[in-house]
Amino acid sequence: MNKLDFAIITPSYAPDFERCRLLSWSIQKFLSPSVTHYIIVDARDLTLFRQLQGPNTEIITVESVLPWWIQRLPFVKNGWLSLKTVFIRNWLLQQIVKLAFAQHVDKAVFAFVDSDVTFIRPFNVESFVREDQVRLFCVADQCTTQFIAEKPIYGKCLQTASSLLGLPPINLPTPGYIGNIITWKRDNLFKLYQHIESISGKEWIETVCSSWYLSEYILYGVFVDQVLKERSGHFYDSQRICHEYWSTQTMSDDQLEKFFAELLPNDKAVMISAKAGISPQQYQNLVKMNLQI
Repeated sequence: MNKLDFAIITPSYAPDFERCRLLSWSIQKFLSPSVTHYIIVDARDLTLFRQLQGPNTEIITVESVLPWWIQRLPFVKNGWLSLKTVFIRNWLLQQIVKLAFAQHVDKAVFAFVDSDVTFIRPFNVESFVREDQVRLFCVADQCTTQFIAEKPIYGKCLQTASSLLGLPPINLPTPGYIGNIITWKRDNLFKLYQHIESISGKEWIETVCSSWYLSEYILYGVFVDQVLKERSGHFYDSQRICHEYWSTQTMSDDQLEKFFAELLPNDKAVMISAKAGISPQQYQNLVKMNLQI
């Protein structure tokens, strides 16, 4: 088996700095073998995040990943100016940055880990590889008619993916690809660029920036599943490795303790959504109490 090199990639911003600091600490403590952690932030947040820079941690600006025609406007908080497409909202831009990262870092496998994730147990990233196949998180038949009715944005992102890839409308049920600690292959991203450009006749990033609803994980997953198929170099896996809290409802100290008490043996990380408004200081001691070294 050929050994594949990994990159951990985390888009972040100033309000999530303390969460990102905790994630950075946990990566240095628990991940093996040593993996470079790339933290991508706006240029205006660079000075703050440079505190986290180290031998295995690099801070990269969003601006350095984007083409010249996408620019941050002073005093505009909710988006970026595009000289070739419609105004780009922040949440869409973060997904575009993930898709574009293959053009800037030469690592075989990308593992995307958001700021609100923290590793809690030793984890070997090479466990993502089986006989040269890389794990792709995939929940079979997750997107049912009922699921889409409850989460209509998923349906819209599926429609966007099929359109960008030149595929017919996707029939339900279909797999789900959204989660935490998601792994992609760099060479597949270049294939994705070429495929989108062959369909649209335009540069891939310009095409994607014109989308209104987009999930980078759905786009990549559908591309692997329906275009590359057995040529993707992926194996599918739905095994949970991150204990997640997606709610926007704040947890009390007792509820946080209960959340950590519900960890399963295979859980290597926790995710407490930043949208819940829970300070990482409230649970970092619980993280460290749950260390299993």
